[in-house]
Amino acid sequence: MTQALEKPKSSQDKITVYHDRTWEQFKYIQKGLDGSPGVRLAFYEGVVEIFMPGQPHEIFKKVIAALLESFFLHWGIRVIPTGSVTQEQEGVASAEADESYCFGNVKPIPDLSIEVVFTSGTTAKLRRYQALGVPEVWFWQDGLLTLHRLGESGYTRIYRSQIPELAQLDIELLSRCVLIGETGWLEAVRTFRDAIAQR
Repeated sequence: MTQALEKPKSSQDKITVYHDRTWEQFKYIQKGLDGSPGVRLAFYEGVVEIFMPGQPHEIFKKVIAALLESFFLHWGIRVIPTGSVTQEQEGVASAEADESYCFGNVKPIPDLSIEVVFTSGTTAKLRRYQALGVPEVWFWQDGLLTLHRLGESGYTRIYRSQIPELAQLDIELLSRCVLIGETGWLEAVRTFRDAIAQR
C-alpha cells in the first residue's frame, strides 16, 4: 500500500510512504533512487519513507548547522560533521538525518542526529533512531528545539545536551538564533557568535 502525503503548505516538503515492505524491497528502492539529489530515505518496521525537502526545510537545516559549527569553532571542539549520511542497522532500520555529528572519532552511527520536522511523526522517528542506537536526537519543529537522550527504556526528553562537548551550549540562545535565521542567515550567525563570545 502506498500513501502519498500532500505537501504541507508551510514547508513545501514532499513525502511518499510505502507500507508492508521488506528490507530487500527497501534496498531495491534505495538503489533505484541512488544519485537523485535531495532525496532522503528511511526504513523501519516495514515502512519506507521517501522524503524530498522543500526550501523552508533546507533553510532551517543550514541555519542550525551554521550555528552549531560556529559553536564548535569558537570552543575548538573536535567534531566530524557527517551531514545526511545514511545510518543503517542491516535488516532493521535506515535513516538520513538533516544533520549529524560524530565527536572524537568517525563512527558508523553518529553521536547526534538532527531533524527539521514540518509534519508529525517525531515518535516514529525516535523509534527508528532507537533501533539504530543514536545516543542523542534533536528535532526542530514549530519554532522549538527539543532534545532526546537514549537510555535503557528509550528516549527521554532533556533540556541540555548530555554530549560532553555540548555541555556549554545554550539551547535557548540557539533556538532564538535559528528563528532569526529564517529571514537572515548572516544576522543569525553574527548574533550567535557575539553571544557566545561574551560568555
